Amino acid sequence: MFKELTKPFKYKKIALNQDQQTTPSKKKPRAKNWGGTIKRIWRYLSEQKGLLSLVLIMVVISSGLGLLGPFLIGVAIDDYIVNRDPNGFITLLVSLICVYIFFSISLWLQNVWMIGIAQKTVERMRNQLFRHLHRLPIPFFDKRQHGELMSRITNDIENVSSTLNSSVIQIFSSVLTLVGTISVMIYLSPLLTLITLTIIPAMFLGIRWITNRTGSLFKETQKNLGNLNGYIEETVSGQRIVKTFSREEKVMAEFIEKSERLKGSAFWAQTFTGFIPKVMNVLNNLSFAIIAGVGGIFALNGMISIGAIVIFAEYSRQFTRPLNDLANQFNTLLSAVAGAERVFEILDHEEEENDEQNAGELSTVNGEVEFKNASFSYEKGEDTVSGLTFHVQPGQSVALVGPTGAGKTTVINLLSRFYELDQGMILIDGNEISSIKRSNLRKHMGFVLQDSFLFEGTVLENIRYGRLDATDEEVIEAAKLANAHSFIKKLPNQYMMKLKQDGSGISQGQRQLLSIARAILADPTILILDEATSSIDTITEMKIQEALQRLMEGRTSFVIAHRLNTIQNADIILVLKEGKIIEKGTHEELLNSHGFYYEMYHSKVEDDAV
Repeated sequence: MFKELTKPFKYKKIALNQDQQTTPSKKKPRAKNWGGTIKRIWRYLSEQKGLLSLVLIMVVISSGLGLLGPFLIGVAIDDYIVNRDPNGFITLLVSLICVYIFFSISLWLQNVWMIGIAQKTVERMRNQLFRHLHRLPIPFFDKRQHGELMSRITNDIENVSSTLNSSVIQIFSSVLTLVGTISVMIYLSPLLTLITLTIIPAMFLGIRWITNRTGSLFKETQKNLGNLNGYIEETVSGQRIVKTFSREEKVMAEFIEKSERLKGSAFWAQTFTGFIPKVMNVLNNLSFAIIAGVGGIFALNGMISIGAIVIFAEYSRQFTRPLNDLANQFNTLLSAVAGAERVFEILDHEEEENDEQNAGELSTVNGEVEFKNASFSYEKGEDTVSGLTFHVQPGQSVALVGPTGAGKTTVINLLSRFYELDQGMILIDGNEISSIKRSNLRKHMGFVLQDSFLFEGTVLENIRYGRLDATDEEVIEAAKLANAHSFIKKLPNQYMMKLKQDGSGISQGQRQLLSIARAILADPTILILDEATSSIDTITEMKIQEALQRLMEGRTSFVIAHRLNTIQNADIILVLKEGKIIEKGTHEELLNSHGFYYEMYHSKVEDDAV
């Protein structure tokens, strides 16, 4: 019986997803290893072996007491009611009351303890996942929707939590109850037990037919839920663009499509799963009818006592109740395993490459940077940049210009080791960057990007993010150097004003000034400015340019800008096209050469004149 019971949870055949078309000769690959996923969840649980052992002891006790109650009722009928023994009946009744009191206590203890185990397990899983996210390389995030990742951290882990809170105990209890019930039934009447168990094949075939259709549907439901969450996060973040281009109807149509897809997979998953309790109820009633009919015949022929028939009747319900419980938990179980798989997919993703064994740290950096025949491609066979060779002295400013897709941002990504070179090398103060620990390398770098990111918190906390041990006075001084102090003083609560994650409540230019203040406070040796003045009005741009000039003093600076007038004073201008440096020099030298930069500059001047 135990073997038959566990089979529904070990099937290797998963029904085809109805939303995906396949040829008759091709089978859709099943969802990932369900057994392996359950084993991994068990490894998390097993870290609390002591408390888990107590829970299992309570499960054994509650299962045993649950079996003892009906048995005592049968004994009362045969020994005391039929024989009209009131004293014995009262004694047994008191015993029965004690049994059910201890039964309730054991249930309460196992539930409370299991909730604690589940929450600690899920907390550890969630913390491990969040920690792992910070160890993943930048390309991982570039290729995935942030909302979809959020869905894995929240929805999928919550599914695991709800399952551990209820299903784990229910499964253990149901298995023990089944084994105990069948054992006692065989002890009372092997023949009646054999007749009663004739419903097992029908039960097995019914559950198998249903479970073959639910596994892939629950996997698809979790996937669709993640896609929908990702789309919602993307749409809410880009609400200004949606409204600017009046794309509300298009966004709503796409949302409805994704929502319908989720509804479809969830509907069929829940529908098929909902069949299981109905099938079990039918078989439960059938089992009761068999026991009543056959048991009555046996009793008339003196083959079994009335009390034994009552015990059988109660046990037949206890026999099907665990299966009903398993059926009712199956919905949660499938959803949780599918969610856990999605969590483990991230945990199994390779972390950012470890620093080389001989990697060291630089206590000070002068800012000398050299690229030697550096090449890199995002996709194999398609070089994004190739053969980059240039040398920057400490304190020099380097401007990277060129058309969109020329490789300007890629140069910055390679210098900061967000991506690794395919060929060549990059040196800082004569040290190949691969020989420097990433954390130490980035410690000497400061970034002011086009999209200034602000965290939820006060203005003071957002600036202090550049150096967490900075005093309030140092933060305020950095804000003054960044030309941010004057507007901060006009804000409600000034430096203690709470900002939202997107910096709503202050302008884009003000957010950029806070980013510059953050970079000034960090006091980096190498400075990265990626379109730091784009989409800024002229007056604010002047303030930002003044702040940037202060920030760049004495620092090696890499500047990416489409506005060529902002990089005229750069010591070196590198002109990139199709991933290669085609021109190099100062602003005047490049204009005098009448090359690509000359054409870009005069084209821009003509556009501005218009």
